[in-house]
Amino acid sequence: MSAYRDGDKVVVMVPSRLSKAEEEQWIATILERLEERERRRRPTDADLQSRARELSRRYLDGRADPVSVRWVANQRSRWGSCTPDDGTIRLSTRLRGMPGWVVDYVLVHELAHLLIPGHGADFWELVGAYPKADRARGYLEGVAAAAHLPLEADAPEAEDGMHHGDGLHPGGEYPHEVAG
Repeated sequence: MSAYRDGDKVVVMVPSRLSKAEEEQWIATILERLEERERRRRPTDADLQSRARELSRRYLDGRADPVSVRWVANQRSRWGSCTPDDGTIRLSTRLRGMPGWVVDYVLVHELAHLLIPGHGADFWELVGAYPKADRARGYLEGVAAAAHLPLEADAPEAEDGMHHGDGLHPGGEYPHEVAG
């Protein structure tokens, strides 16, 4: 038995030996599983907020407490950004559908900025508490390369490949972003 999306339809394949009742039961089960998998891969803003708090608790001793965490569609060259002054974190909608451990890395990166604004050794030590940090950075670098976005060596912003922002922005905020 298997299921896949074909445009806006779901195609479910079941063995022909099943009775009509068994077929209906399996189709319902498969559709439920597919929906749950898709929900996990496309978390809502509320899901992101909850996940950020869990990641802060697990990897940052609960010290980073974001006021809001939400998806935004206007980040074309960044994976995420944060404004430490008001405790807001924004993740690019380009992350939707990526593995959860990659989204978690971007969340941990931005949560660490709520505690440390720059990209110094103390910042990277916090981010390094996330066990898949290096793997996730490599994944994002691969996605950026495939999309012909600036790579670490090409990025003028920072030697570590992370975008530091270009100073104060409207409202006096200083964004800290994971470049993409």
